[in-house]
Amino acid sequence: MDLRILEIASNTENNKVINNFTHKSKNKNPICGDEMEISLIVENDKVTDMGYQCKSCVYCQASVSMLSQKIKNQNLDEIRKFIETSENMFESTKLVLEKKWKDFIELLNKKNISRKECLLLPMRTVLKALKL
Repeated sequence: MDLRILEIASNTENNKVINNFTHKSKNKNPICGDEMEISLIVENDKVTDMGYQCKSCVYCQASVSMLSQKIKNQNLDEIRKFIETSENMFESTKLVLEKKWKDFIELLNKKNISRKECLLLPMRTVLKALKL
C-alpha cells in the first residue's frame, strides 16, 4: 500500500456530523461493504461545508478526505463535471482536469484500479446527495 494513501486518509478534519445539512446521502459499496454517509450544506449553488462518516477501507477514507477538502466553495455544476470525469480517470491518462482537482490523480489512476469502487464511493455519494 502506498504511504501517501495513508497520509491522505489520516486527515479527518471533515469526519464530522453536520446537523444543519441541506443535503444528505448514504451509500454502500456492494462489492466490499464500505459504507459512507455524507452531509452537505449548499448555499447559492455552492457547497459551503461537508461532513462525512464512514465504515470503510483506507482507500475510501483517503478519497472522502480529499473530496471533503476540495469540494468546499465549489459550484454544483463544477462538482458534477469533476465527478463524471473521475469515473474515467482510471482508464485515461490524457484527461484534462482543472487545477483544483489535480490532486485526485494520486488516487484515481491505473495503479489503484483494483480499488476503483472504493475510491469512487464518496463521489457517487455526493452525487446522490445532490441529486445531480
